[in-house]
Amino acid sequence: MPLGPLRPSPLVEQAAERIREHIAGGHWPVGSKLPGETTLAATLGVGRSTVREALRALAGAGLVQARQGAGVFVTATAPHEDWPTRLRTAELADLYEVRMLVEVQAARLAAERRTDADLTTLDAALDRRRAAADEDDAAFVDADIALHTAVTAAAHNPVLADLLAEFTPVLRQGLIDLIALLDLRAGDAAHGQARHAALVEAVRRRDPDAAERVSREELGGMLEHLRAG
Repeated sequence: MPLGPLRPSPLVEQAAERIREHIAGGHWPVGSKLPGETTLAATLGVGRSTVREALRALAGAGLVQARQGAGVFVTATAPHEDWPTRLRTAELADLYEVRMLVEVQAARLAAERRTDADLTTLDAALDRRRAAADEDDAAFVDADIALHTAVTAAAHNPVLADLLAEFTPVLRQGLIDLIALLDLRAGDAAHGQARHAALVEAVRRRDPDAAERVSREELGGMLEHLRAG
């Protein structure tokens, strides 16, 4: 496919897409140098500023890299997925493994660092989870996630809290679907309430070993369901 002139708008997006197509098609293989801005601009029928913006977008996607004094080189034939996209397309079991890495450590830290205000929040979240046993799966999962979020917040590590917040929205729908698919609440509407209460109690007692153990057991049980499915 020849490059050829472009339609009037949106020029930057069109230029980036046309160059991307040529990279993906092998016209410019990985490691090769792209034509200069002036050449690309003339071939595409746009200004150099449009080409410059298009190349910047392609660099952001991981397809090209500018090397000072040398030019722009192809570094990949397919764009890198951004983090939100990667999370949306991840397997639920993979997300849950990461959740365990975050929350097990968070539970341990929460037991070491919790404040009286944290305990008030945890007790309220535990009560809300218990009450949600009488509600639908979505409300129950929301209450469950709120409790786990409160435990992570009690660790007083904003990076851990941010990590959990990143994949919680994707995890939420997966858990709702899993509960319905496996009918996990059929015999116990408050699925795992005793273990969650034990987790809160371990945090209250400032017992990091117990908090870590309970968290690992609770999350590990759900991960087994995911792997079995």
